[in-house]
Amino acid sequence: MIINPQNLRGIYTGFNTLFTQAFSSQQPTYERIATVVPSTTDSETYAWLGDIPGMKEWIGDREIQNLTGSDYTIKNKDFELTVGVDRNAIEDDKIGLYRPSIQMLGESAAMHPDELVYDLLASGFNTLCYDRKAFFSTDHKVGKETVSNKLTNKLTSEAYKTARAMMMNFKNSKGRSLGLVPDLLVVPPALEANARDILVADFVNGTKNTMQGTAEIHVEPRLKSDTAWFLLCTKRPIKPLIYQQRQKAKFVSKTAETDDNVFMSKQFLYGVDSRGNAGFGFWQMAVGSDGSKS
Repeated sequence: MIINPQNLRGIYTGFNTLFTQAFSSQQPTYERIATVVPSTTDSETYAWLGDIPGMKEWIGDREIQNLTGSDYTIKNKDFELTVGVDRNAIEDDKIGLYRPSIQMLGESAAMHPDELVYDLLASGFNTLCYDRKAFFSTDHKVGKETVSNKLTNKLTSEAYKTARAMMMNFKNSKGRSLGLVPDLLVVPPALEANARDILVADFVNGTKNTMQGTAEIHVEPRLKSDTAWFLLCTKRPIKPLIYQQRQKAKFVSKTAETDDNVFMSKQFLYGVDSRGNAGFGFWQMAVGSDGSKS
């Protein structure tokens, strides 16, 4: 193939189509547990994170809810993935050899938010959230009360019941129930059988399973611990986590004859880049256990 601007544009168009098809074919799940928040600058501060108020009877003047402002900030990061196509491969009409690499770019870009969100969830035992406590902690402050959303139990039916009751008992700073009902159990592959025994099986140890169907199961291969598990409330407008999106994944190229990569190294570059990050929302919408104890 003769290398000229017209042929290079044709290659870019073909690669962009492959990228788009691969990107669209993926089914990321991060939006199930993370609120997608558009970002317009290098970082965003979530001042609204804090107490969760509730409606009250209107008697006399309105009662202004003076919520404690949060300075929890999520800084956007830059991400990229790039592949190089050798000039000789184009001249020798071997461009088809790079089709899988371009498809990989599309798949990786589509699933990258999942990687950010689930990695953050797994780090919740030691990464701080808006109240300067670990997201999963035994000493969150709500008004004058100390509240825990952290367990150490291994995943059993009794531990699941404990976590479920824990979340459903969460209250705001005025002592009013938040009315949270967990609906998603996130587990690593090692705990899939345990999760199904708890939420799918008709019987547990010969007794009717009263927890059957009380939550869905999500098996997440990205979770690095084989013992940690997470019970989440995902049906509210605000989810337990936040995915901050500054720039959606974009397919780009650097193929001008005068580009250093072409002139010096005989490489035409194709890649994808994006900007964004993941952060924590309300800890009240999640209960996590590191599974360190029986």
